Amino acid sequence: MESFLYQACIYLAAAVIAVPIASRLGLGSVLGYLAAGVIIGPVFHLVGDETAELQHFAEFGVVMMLFLIGLELEPRTLWAMRHRLLGLGGLQVVVSTLVLMGAAMAVGQVWNVALAVGLTLSLSSTAIVLQTLSEKGLAQTGGGRAAFSVLLTQDIAVIPILAFLPLLAVPVYGKINDDGSISLAVHEAANAGHAAAEFLQGLPGWGVTLVTLGVIAFIIVAGIFAIGPVFRFIHASRLREMYTALALLIVVGISFLMTLVGLSPALGAFLAGVVLANSEFRHELESDLEPFKGLLLGLFFITVGAGINFDAFFAAPDDFIGLALMVILAKSAVLYLLARIFRIKGRDRALFTLSLAQAGEFGFVLVAFSTKLYILPSEMSEKLLLIISLSMMITPLLFILYDQISRRMQDRADPFEPDEIDEEGPVIIAGVGRFGQVVNRLVQASGFKTVVLDKDMQTIQLMRKFGFKGFLGDPSRRELLKAAGLAKARVLVVAMDDKDKATQLVAYARRQRPDLHIIARAYDRFHVFQLYRAGADDIVREMFDSALRAGRYVLENIGLSEYEAAEAQQTFYHHDRAAVKELAQVWDPAVPISQNTAYIARTRELQKDLEAALLNRFAETERKKSA
Repeated sequence: MESFLYQACIYLAAAVIAVPIASRLGLGSVLGYLAAGVIIGPVFHLVGDETAELQHFAEFGVVMMLFLIGLELEPRTLWAMRHRLLGLGGLQVVVSTLVLMGAAMAVGQVWNVALAVGLTLSLSSTAIVLQTLSEKGLAQTGGGRAAFSVLLTQDIAVIPILAFLPLLAVPVYGKINDDGSISLAVHEAANAGHAAAEFLQGLPGWGVTLVTLGVIAFIIVAGIFAIGPVFRFIHASRLREMYTALALLIVVGISFLMTLVGLSPALGAFLAGVVLANSEFRHELESDLEPFKGLLLGLFFITVGAGINFDAFFAAPDDFIGLALMVILAKSAVLYLLARIFRIKGRDRALFTLSLAQAGEFGFVLVAFSTKLYILPSEMSEKLLLIISLSMMITPLLFILYDQISRRMQDRADPFEPDEIDEEGPVIIAGVGRFGQVVNRLVQASGFKTVVLDKDMQTIQLMRKFGFKGFLGDPSRRELLKAAGLAKARVLVVAMDDKDKATQLVAYARRQRPDLHIIARAYDRFHVFQLYRAGADDIVREMFDSALRAGRYVLENIGLSEYEAAEAQQTFYHHDRAAVKELAQVWDPAVPISQNTAYIARTRELQKDLEAALLNRFAETERKKSA
């Protein structure tokens, strides 16, 4: 018992320390878990042979991850994305696999081993790439969206790969008997269900196929018809922990069924997830399994890091680094070629090529699975784990390289030719998304002419279908603003999504037209301060009015009358507008808000003033009632 608690403390402490540090450094949680495993394993030797046993347990994290991926992929969504998934993503997996397989065969590997290596290294790191794209604000660029399509395809491709890999191990795991039956080494099923394993071993080939299809059909039918009644039954118990128990039972039970028939548990979990994607219990399942998935996946990556043979690396570091770079170069060449074929240009092409060039975390799963099936020798598995880890560790350098390339490339403000603006109006609306379109409809319906500018082609085209005219072009471009009539306009509405560009546009318009009335959309209070200093006259926080109205509804439903709630809303509104102007005087963008003592002190004073103002308003209302 003491040994178990000691090991648990070691693993948890390593994760708690290493993962936050890796995330702060921009390396991602996966590299943090790997580093934690390396530290407690090869470096300090705090853990030993139990890592292999833990890895079998931690592989349930992979099964849960694929189940949750399935929950997110509604069949209709997959069908709508079929061209990108099968075209760009599918070609990336296939071509990268063939190139890497050819390279492995060129150094003397047999075809089935080479194919397993190619499949393993063809996948990229979903965790690292998506997190980095999000942190750098690149997820919505053309290159970021293309990278996401490929990553989604790779996540889905893991399922057929896991189902396909046992076929590469047929000489080890099965043989055709004289009577035509197939002797299957139903791995791990013999330990869990001897009777089922013996029953399958005695069946002819067509019988095994029927049983397998029957299990898959059972999972689909149960997901469609049985999960709902079971969830409603559990709900009647009013015990929150029963939801978690049921979610775990679904994943573990499906894994056991798939193992009995010799298929990958991950395949069954993914299939069940897709079936339940349209279920009303989908979000309940996600919330219950997410913590287990995160911890078990983290444990899996720690055990991978702890099991890496660094003695082999230090014996030939140049070879391993060279092999990792060769994998990156080979995948980069494939990605660059696909980017040209699919007409991904400029910075987007560079981002697409460099962001996906590494091997990924699913590679660890496939290496472990292939080793268990005796497709890959243990020595080669250790080498592949090192190559995958090194390529993932090089990924932050690839994004730094992209930043350098991006700065040196010639700016292209628009990937399109902007419209020729042939109209002027008293009101210019820069940006016509969810916010700007409401402003535009109100002003036009009131009989005033507007000139709308937006750089999103689909938005402009959709507006035109509904009878609203707009011009395609980046509102932050000065020549477009001048063509729209900035010199004669009476009001400029800045409703762009990009905070920095919105602030720059306000500052430019104020310099050009000191008399112009500028109304600006703000993301939050600190953006309000920036826009205030840039010269905006009226600043509207995008969530403020709707949140204030929601607060009024709360007051109406906890005891206040509609009049009292409306009065409280108005008092808060006027007080907050005045408070923002005061706080703007003490706000300093160079000082973190948690260290700005003047800002904190004034905020506390203003909050007390607000409470006093509301109490006075309620007291006055009560006096009017009594009078």
